[in-house]
Amino acid sequence: MSHLEKRAEFGAGLRAAAPLLVAMVPIGVVFGAVAIGRGLSPLEASLMSLLVFAGGSQFVAMDLWTHPASWSALGFAALLVNLRHVLMSASIAGKLEDFSGWRKYAAMLLLTDESWALSEFRVITSRLTAAFFTGAALSIYLVWNLATLAGALLGSVMGDMSVIGLDFAFPAVFIVLLMGFWKGRETGLVLLASASAAYLTHALLPGAWYIAAGALTGLAVAAFGQGEELEQPA
Repeated sequence: MSHLEKRAEFGAGLRAAAPLLVAMVPIGVVFGAVAIGRGLSPLEASLMSLLVFAGGSQFVAMDLWTHPASWSALGFAALLVNLRHVLMSASIAGKLEDFSGWRKYAAMLLLTDESWALSEFRVITSRLTAAFFTGAALSIYLVWNLATLAGALLGSVMGDMSVIGLDFAFPAVFIVLLMGFWKGRETGLVLLASASAAYLTHALLPGAWYIAAGALTGLAVAAFGQGEELEQPA
């Protein structure tokens, strides 16, 4: 691939990520403010986003945050939340043909729900290139960390900023991503089963078990539906 082609693919990744970047700004700002409210400094909040870079597990960590922090509980919750990355990385690793060896593993460090979804959408219409993935994933990384820093600095002055409703942007992003994969009744059944299992588990069990329950139930229903399709006669 020529230099001009790589630039074009990188730009395509940026353009694909642009709508999500707008929504990610308030999410990062809210996280930074929440972290400050839990007693972290702006530097500590920024380091969490720089090193962990997983919005869902970062918010869960803040829900479980105590002084002193229970590192085993935080680590286990983060593991439950981020287990989905095993499946996401497996689904696109074979499609990132431009990345080889350690570069492919390094690329997975920037993998998020958003960059994974954008990559899968790209495969539907075109070839997934390293430049496209880098443009999408790197822009998400930079915006998330800048928004976290802004929220931490503002939160240290203004207090809890989640009261103004910016935290709604977090579920809104996932609703948009889910609709991109909508396939009618089949998708609806998976979402309903996953949401029901997560809700019931959250109501009955403490901690982050509802995340694993929702994920496993959704996978089970999806696998069951796929198995029925394979068994139907041609």
